[in-house]
Amino acid sequence: MEDFLSRTYMNNTMQDYLIAAAGIVIGIILIPLFRKILLRPFRRLAERTETTIDDFVIDSLENFGLPILNLLIVYFGINYLTLSEKAEKYIHGAFVVFITYYAVRLVSSTVLLILQSYVRKDENGEEKVKQLGGIMLLINVFIWAIGALSIFSNLGYDVTTIVAGLGIGGIAIALAAQNILGDLFNYFVIFFDRPFEIGDYIVIDDKKGNVEHIGIKTTRLKGLGGEQLIISNSDLTSSRIHNFKRMEHRRIAFTLGVVYETSLENLKEIPGILRSIIESTKDIKLDRVHFLTYGDYSLKYEVVYFVETSDYNRYADIQQEINFKIFEQFQQKNIKFAYPSQTIFMAPDNPSA
Repeated sequence: MEDFLSRTYMNNTMQDYLIAAAGIVIGIILIPLFRKILLRPFRRLAERTETTIDDFVIDSLENFGLPILNLLIVYFGINYLTLSEKAEKYIHGAFVVFITYYAVRLVSSTVLLILQSYVRKDENGEEKVKQLGGIMLLINVFIWAIGALSIFSNLGYDVTTIVAGLGIGGIAIALAAQNILGDLFNYFVIFFDRPFEIGDYIVIDDKKGNVEHIGIKTTRLKGLGGEQLIISNSDLTSSRIHNFKRMEHRRIAFTLGVVYETSLENLKEIPGILRSIIESTKDIKLDRVHFLTYGDYSLKYEVVYFVETSDYNRYADIQQEINFKIFEQFQQKNIKFAYPSQTIFMAPDNPSA
């Protein structure tokens, strides 16, 4: 037995190999026991709490901590042996790659959790969480780039040269893609400043529609006709945006005209008629009613009221109800609406001297 254990292969005795293998096997066996004895009870406790931080910690330990622990056990088990310089280099390189991979994923998950917690505090937070995809894509590119540089540095490469090369390349790319980078930065402006969100009804110049998607380069609207409007983020942030979703109430001003032949008594009565109609209608608040001006072919009245909702359909229903009531009241009072007309006065053929 001693002869067997003392046999040497590749600078290591059989005893060394058995000790290294035993250490790896025992460590790998203990990890499931650790998960069963410690992690599962803590997970049950975490599920009973309202906060998500403890759930995240448990998930991180299980998804990242345990795989890293497995790698460490294998790495130290192999390093117990006497290896050639080339073998040590390859094993060290593989270990660095795997550790960096899990570390980058852990950092990415942590950043995502922080952003989700920040966004969910706002109104309609769950809808805003859906917009994190574009930001996380950029953050992940940055995190993975740092991870790649860390790998090269640990493998003995000169990172300074790589960074310098990337810097020169980055300047060239930035000059060639100014518009794309402008839309990219404006995407961050839209996300953090939130001039509008998914589901909002907005108007930009002569374009209008509901926001369907906010992307890294463009934002998509669903037009009133059903068409999709695609607008670059730079155009949006440099334009005047009317966001009707956030309108608490709607101010309505409309005019109506009556003919010049209307009696003075009816002219004085019309403001009271209009006032009573507005005040008897639900969900609106009267501002003013005035005989405002003499028009080309009518005597004009202006009515201003507020609708206590931003819903356009509700406003249209209210205005329709008001129009019916006005028409009914004017018919009862024999008040005639004005319409474009002209009166021509003809001179007699034989005027008297």
